[in-house]
Amino acid sequence: MNKNKTYPFYFTIGALLLYTVLFVLPGIMGIGYSFTDWSAYSDKLNFVGFENFKTVFSADENYIKILTNTLLFTVVTTILKNALGLLMAVLLTKHIKFLNFHRGIIFMPNVLSTLIVGMIFTSILDPATGLLNTFFNSTGLGFFAKPWLTTSQFAFGSVMAVDIWKGLGYIMTILIAGILSISPTYYEAASIDGANGVQAFFKITLPLLLPTLATTTVLNVIYGLKIFDMVYAMTNGGPGKATTEVLYTAVFKMFSNGQYAVGTALSSVMFLFMVVIGFFMIRVMTKNEVVE
Repeated sequence: MNKNKTYPFYFTIGALLLYTVLFVLPGIMGIGYSFTDWSAYSDKLNFVGFENFKTVFSADENYIKILTNTLLFTVVTTILKNALGLLMAVLLTKHIKFLNFHRGIIFMPNVLSTLIVGMIFTSILDPATGLLNTFFNSTGLGFFAKPWLTTSQFAFGSVMAVDIWKGLGYIMTILIAGILSISPTYYEAASIDGANGVQAFFKITLPLLLPTLATTTVLNVIYGLKIFDMVYAMTNGGPGKATTEVLYTAVFKMFSNGQYAVGTALSSVMFLFMVVIGFFMIRVMTKNEVVE
């Protein structure tokens, strides 16, 4: 095809139909099922209105705790991945030895399967036989040994820490690309004016990096709201009742138990959150961005 030629609209009809059938239609059907009593225990399908949504927001259930866990996971991992990723990106755009090696080491966890990482760290963080507590106890640092995955005090933080470790390299790579796209002439002019490294970062690097940070933030938020495999592999929602349970581990269990309608209602609520939060974040983070 000639890339400079304007093709008629009907060229897009096939792609639009495919997208509608594979993505839009299933989504609409899912929202529709959330207003029914769909379950594995009955062949009949009856309209029940907002009953499933009342169940989701009921104080007697764990669903509010599940939604809170999901939002907390998203906020904490997004902030820390962006902050640590930006720090690593700034450090690894300097002239240091073995630069690509350091970048590769930090990025390496991202290519590993999330389930495999979760299983490995479940073994490492085991309170009795795990490598971490064994190291602390054998080096006289036993006061650092904790029940990382078996108590509500540490379990959720441990899952978030492992997820941040795994995803840090991906965010760092995007931010490195953003930093390298900034023209060196800005830094040369700042140096002539007597600006130091910290001033150059806050006056040049950070403002010009805002579009990239907006992208990584949205990616992190979408990922955080959809998190499933890391939590499932490490804690399966425990210990206790909904301690580390997040949206999609709860939906997985609901569908496994035949509670299809409540599961789709919970998914619909989070879908709405994702749309609203994503739209709001893009508007806010790109409002004052600087264009070169």
